[in-house]
Amino acid sequence: MSELYVVGGSLRSSLFKPIPEWNSCKKALIVKVCPGAKSSEVVVEYDSPADAVPADSPAILFKSATLSDDKLYVCTPTEVLVYKLPGFELLHYISLPCFNDLHHVGPSVEGNVLIADTGLDLVLEVTHQGKVLREWSVIGEDTWKRFSRDIDYRKVPETKPHRSHPNHVFQLGDEVWVTRFDQRDAISLTRPGRRIDIGVQRPHDGQVEGDWIYFTTVDGHVVVANRHTLQVEEVFDLNTIDNEQQLVLGWCRGVAVMERDKVWVGFTRIRSTRFKENLIWAKQGFQTRKKASHIALYDLASKKCLDEIDVEPYGVDVLFSIHDANRTWAMERALANPVGAQASRDSAV
Repeated sequence: MSELYVVGGSLRSSLFKPIPEWNSCKKALIVKVCPGAKSSEVVVEYDSPADAVPADSPAILFKSATLSDDKLYVCTPTEVLVYKLPGFELLHYISLPCFNDLHHVGPSVEGNVLIADTGLDLVLEVTHQGKVLREWSVIGEDTWKRFSRDIDYRKVPETKPHRSHPNHVFQLGDEVWVTRFDQRDAISLTRPGRRIDIGVQRPHDGQVEGDWIYFTTVDGHVVVANRHTLQVEEVFDLNTIDNEQQLVLGWCRGVAVMERDKVWVGFTRIRSTRFKENLIWAKQGFQTRKKASHIALYDLASKKCLDEIDVEPYGVDVLFSIHDANRTWAMERALANPVGAQASRDSAV
């Protein structure tokens, strides 16, 4: 069974009152999990430097990452880090004054970096040296009429409420797309007007696998869209799969597609938030008992939960993304043996 990289952070403890979410995490973590052995290894433990974060109890955690070839692109709320695998050698570090509440980062097909700058309702393309090449407002406004280029937003704890809350950037060929939390969709930034209506709830991931795009929604759905027609073809409600006790699974984000119908999905234990409208779904039809932060392997075709692992004992209280660690080695095999590797890919997703 494949090893997994689980990306997120560990919470600060508070005995007296709930901690706001923008202060909640004290340490960024990447943990390698071996599902077969139910074991783990911390491969990255990271603390953001003082000049890149707010002064008072900043949120320090990794948000959604992208595994591409032998590199892992990952972000904190105010930084982008690119690691070379498997040794997690830090290759690139980017932190710009316009970074606020970054949610996802990944490579562009041109070899640059695409960033979901959630706090500014913005998507950026930057070089590895930090030069901004392109920027897109995800709601079609002039970003700099609402915000100021003279403010260092890394020092601003939060800019909520957001107007869109972009979560995840991805590409279809050279076309740049982003998921929009509040609009419940994914839109093309480079070919305006092209849109995928997700509808069922607010989305996070947009994981492209072959002809399909796998979206998660915060209330525990996996939505599968056709990349060619831009239509949703399947919706899976994970709350109804092997959940006879009707427990609240958690804040759902993070998906790793292992095969066409087998996916690992991540859940973070529900925590308090002043934006309570985002949690209405957690109270509709389910018991108040909530599961711990965990990852679960689902067979979507047979609607079965094949495995489940609590990641809180591994230090991960808040989970943002999951990655198949073995894909690195598959890429190395592809470079060494292109013909054999193509046959292997054709038999997979």
